[in-house]
Amino acid sequence: MEKKKKSDEESSKAPSMALNHVSRLCKDVKKSLEFYTKVLGFVETERPESLNFDGAWLFNYGVGIHLVQAKDQDKLPSDTDHLDPMDNHISFQCEDMEALEQRLKEVNVKYLKRTVSDQKDAAIDQIYFNDPDDFIVEICNCENLELVSRHSADAIRFPEDRHAPPLALPGSSGQRQPQPNS
Repeated sequence: MEKKKKSDEESSKAPSMALNHVSRLCKDVKKSLEFYTKVLGFVETERPESLNFDGAWLFNYGVGIHLVQAKDQDKLPSDTDHLDPMDNHISFQCEDMEALEQRLKEVNVKYLKRTVSDQKDAAIDQIYFNDPDDFIVEICNCENLELVSRHSADAIRFPEDRHAPPLALPGSSGQRQPQPNS
């Protein structure tokens, strides 16, 4: 069977992609692991044994975080009171901002809270805080803001289910299962 030739427009588009993981250098992998699991609800996952450096892999909410022990502390942020929303940060979508804010208070994490409102009836709540390595983390409810393409709406693509990694479930004898929500 002959493959159908792609049009020039189809061949110029990038293939479907989805964010797989974000890598974070750490002062102390164990402290960062505790923060991302206990405060933000990530789950530690196994990582390849061939990786012969200190680190941890986490996953939840459709994205992974790879924690890597820093060899050079100079590569880490140095301003521990720095919470500038205009600076580099990673942002996570949250369905219950009040619960997350309460969790931050319970574990004594200093944060900056703000609301952005540009569209009718579309306020975005944002909470910014530093992780144990002083990287900025944002939690938001950005789904309240309509996504409007500036050029071509058909250029926006959402990841297909195949980008969700298979999940090893307890009692599955090592068999890999498709992600439960797919």
